[in-house]
Amino acid sequence: MVVLGAGSWGTTVASLAARNTPTLLWARDSDTADEINTDHRNSRYLGDPLLRKDLRATSDIVEAAHEADVLVVGVPSHAVRETLSEIADDVRAWVPVLSLAKGLEPGTRLRPTEVIAECLPGHPVGLMAGPNLAKEIIAGMAAATVVAMQDERVAGALQPLFASPVFRVYRNTDVLGCELGGILKNIVAIASGMADGLGVGDNTRAMVLARGLAEMIRLGEAMGAHPRTFAGLTGVGDLIATCISPSSRNRRVGEYLAKGLTTEQAVAELGQVAEGVKTAPTVMELARDHDVEMPIASEVEAVIAGRRTPEEAYRGLRHVEPGDEEDLA
Repeated sequence: MVVLGAGSWGTTVASLAARNTPTLLWARDSDTADEINTDHRNSRYLGDPLLRKDLRATSDIVEAAHEADVLVVGVPSHAVRETLSEIADDVRAWVPVLSLAKGLEPGTRLRPTEVIAECLPGHPVGLMAGPNLAKEIIAGMAAATVVAMQDERVAGALQPLFASPVFRVYRNTDVLGCELGGILKNIVAIASGMADGLGVGDNTRAMVLARGLAEMIRLGEAMGAHPRTFAGLTGVGDLIATCISPSSRNRRVGEYLAKGLTTEQAVAELGQVAEGVKTAPTVMELARDHDVEMPIASEVEAVIAGRRTPEEAYRGLRHVEPGDEEDLA
């Protein structure tokens, strides 16, 4: 197996896979690759925990592509096309490809699996997603994930490559729903972080999470996803983890915004990619195209763009007229 991208989650997935199959991790930075090979650590993204000693790393992307019998794409969503364009002619035919990205491509509004399908036509394409905080998993805490692919036989063959006694791997054929869950929950997590930073209380934060999930389901159903998918690991499961964990990058961005930092300052303070920042404007374009009301996402996007402060955003949510709670359409 080959994993592209040595960030926190890409490295964690590679270390998980190395337990079950020979695994090569591609790192853009040669120093990171050297540290993984020599010290069995990725200190920049994961700190001190040891990776599996049989995990190998390289900074040569063509070498990585040539070795792949399964390709996992763990680079940020805005870098998927550029990265795969470098190796489009080097990946063997019919190699399954899994995305770890949880964003939308700027400009095209394509989901990562759609970008992968354009760059690597003819390959089975899916994703792996769930409530998967990298630092907890690398520390050996129990967790679960979903491999989503339209071809259930391919998904079934990939499941055991990542599984361990404390890491359960499920499968799902609703690729659209699973992918949208991972994309949309980041925006709600920014709202949750702003709630914590403003000290608005747990009741308010719970309201935002519940109504944020309703917005995710509305847009997902309008785009053709199965609403039941959002009740699973890639929907409410990922939403809860991302909204409550101190390790969540999107939640931390929301906290920084509530403390008065600009979006640029918040991202700089974070020092890593927070997909929700780049995704929020594109999600609002999709909401308008599908005629879906998303007041929470709209307020978050306005804060990110600098048109509102977090305090104004939460005041704005008070003016949303409540309807039938069972009506998600």
